[in-house]
Amino acid sequence: MKNINILIVGVGGQGTLLTSRVLGSLASKLGYDAKVSEVHGMAQRGGSVVTHVRFGDRIFSPLIEEGRADILLSFEKMEALRWIHYLKEDGMLIVNDQAIDPMPVITGNAKYPDDILNRLINRISNVFIINAQEIAKEIGNIRVSNSVLMGVLAQHMNIKKEDWEEVLSSIVPPKTIKENLKAFKIGYNTKLGCEEGARLNDVLE
Repeated sequence: MKNINILIVGVGGQGTLLTSRVLGSLASKLGYDAKVSEVHGMAQRGGSVVTHVRFGDRIFSPLIEEGRADILLSFEKMEALRWIHYLKEDGMLIVNDQAIDPMPVITGNAKYPDDILNRLINRISNVFIINAQEIAKEIGNIRVSNSVLMGVLAQHMNIKKEDWEEVLSSIVPPKTIKENLKAFKIGYNTKLGCEEGARLNDVLE
C-alpha cells in the first residue's frame, strides 16, 4: 500500500494525542509500519498541539512534509487554517466547527476570524465539517468529541469499523468505553456532504 499521512491538529485538552495513539495502534494492529510524532505545541490545556501520523509498508521519517498530508484532521477551526498548507492538493480536510480563543484573543490583542470555514472551503475541494462538541454534549460527556471525529475519519478509510472499535476500547479509560463507542458510531454514521469534489474513499486502496 502507499504511505498514508495524517496530520492531527487542535488545542490541548481536546484529545488529539489520544486520537493519534488510536491511529498508530490501529495501523500497527493491521501490520503496517507506523510512526507517530508530536512535533509542535504543548499538550497542556489551551496550547496548540500538532501530531504527525504516518503508516504504510515502510516509513522512514515520522514527519509529514508540507503539502504531503493525505488528511488533515482538525479539532479546532483556526488550527485547520493555521496548518492547511500541509495538506496535499487533492487531500481531505475534516474539521470540527469549534472555536477556542488563543491567548492573543483572550488578552484582546487579536480578533478571532469570523470567516474561517468559508476560507477553508474556498481553498480546499474536499472539506467535511461537523460540530463534534455538540454531539458530545448530547451524549453527556464533552470529552468524547474526539471519538466523534474519529468516526468521521473512519468513514473515509478502508479499515473495518470493528477494528477501530477494538483499538479505541483498548485505549480510552475503561469507564468511558461505552460513551466513546457511542460517539464513534455517531460520527461514523453521520453522512456529511462534501462542499466540493469527491470523497477519498480509496485513501487506503
